[in-house]
Amino acid sequence: MPDNPSGANPPASRAPSANPAAPQPEAQAEPRIEPSIPEPWMRGPLPGVDPLLAPLLYSFQQAREDLARWTHGLTPEQLWGEPHGFGSVGFHLRHIAGSTDRLITYLRGEQLGDAQLAFLKSEHTPGASREELLAALDRVFAESEAVVRALDPAKLAEPRFVGRKHLPSTVIGLLTHIAEHTQRHVGQTISAAKWARAA
Repeated sequence: MPDNPSGANPPASRAPSANPAAPQPEAQAEPRIEPSIPEPWMRGPLPGVDPLLAPLLYSFQQAREDLARWTHGLTPEQLWGEPHGFGSVGFHLRHIAGSTDRLITYLRGEQLGDAQLAFLKSEHTPGASREELLAALDRVFAESEAVVRALDPAKLAEPRFVGRKHLPSTVIGLLTHIAEHTQRHVGQTISAAKWARAA
C-alpha cells in the first residue's frame, strides 16, 4: 500500500481579468476518444479465466484505460482541486485503489489491518502526482486480478463477511460490488476531471 503523500494544495480561486473585454483563456480540451477500439468486455474471452469471473477483470481494464485517458494533462492543481465542493480527481483515484484492496481482503475471507484503515483516512490528502496515483492503482488491480483468477467458480456462493459488523455477503456478491463500485468512481473521476478543466 502506498505511503500517504503530501504537498499539493487545492487551487485558489482564479481572479477575474482586470479588463472585461480582454480575451479569456479557453478551457482545456477534453481527451480524444477512439471510438474504433471496443471496450474490454467486447474484446473476447480472457484465456484461462472462467466467464463468471471475467466481468471484474473487464471492469479493471476499463478503469485503467478510462482513467489514463481522462486524467491526461491535468495539472497538480486540477488533480487535487475540488470545484464546487466535489471530490477531487486525486481522491477518486486513491479511493478506487484503497476500496478495491479492502474489498479484496474481505473476498479472501480476511479482515482489514491497521495500514488499510490508516490509508482509508488518508484518501483525501493531496500531494501524489497523477503518475504515482495511476501506478498505485495498477498495482492494486494486478494483485486483485491474481486473487480473482485463483478463485474456484464452484465456490461463488460461499459466504463472506464485510466490516467490523461482519455484514453478510458472498464471493459473487463481493465480485459484483467491486466491479460496480470501481465503475461508479471512474464515472465520478471523469466528471471531476471535466469540472477541473473548466474551472
